[in-house]
Amino acid sequence: MKEKIVMATNNQGKLKEVREILKDYEILSLKDLGCDIEVEEDQDTFEGNSLKKAKEISKLLKMPCISDDSGLCIEELNGFPGVLTARFLGEDATQEERNNYLLNKLEEKQSRKATVVTVMTYVDEIKGIVLVARGEVTGNISKQKRGNNGFGFDEIFELENGKTLAELTSKEKNKVSSRRLSLEKLGKSLKDI
Repeated sequence: MKEKIVMATNNQGKLKEVREILKDYEILSLKDLGCDIEVEEDQDTFEGNSLKKAKEISKLLKMPCISDDSGLCIEELNGFPGVLTARFLGEDATQEERNNYLLNKLEEKQSRKATVVTVMTYVDEIKGIVLVARGEVTGNISKQKRGNNGFGFDEIFELENGKTLAELTSKEKNKVSSRRLSLEKLGKSLKDI
């Protein structure tokens, strides 16, 4: 029987990715467990936010939890939006508004270098286990939105091959995503416990 781990999300795109990569585990969503918790992301690092969510949910549900925090760090904007990626225009802003804002901000800029960072944290409060894994993918912010297979800033983040994440198939994206890189590292660490 597969070990059950709750993933601190109800985002279907994220869940699908996690389930495809961590096949040896039964990954449950918060919804699957009837858990309606919103942990405030008020830390100033990806690691801090990810750890806070995983700890609180593992403690509440009394089972292992994987949580992530990820964001887009744009070199020309001193790493902005970083940990604020999902909420830098406020909680009610749409992803389209956030992407348009970033495209406008970079309109006159020469450098469009950016890094997508994902930190995955596994916490088992009962056993006192904490594992942290970080994945990074570097690329550029595209000049316009392209592609329709993705979520978040996938349509404006361009890989070194010139394609945005949203122009890749799910299979192609899973091979190169920062989430995959962090999940693979986490998967290796999980095998060692």
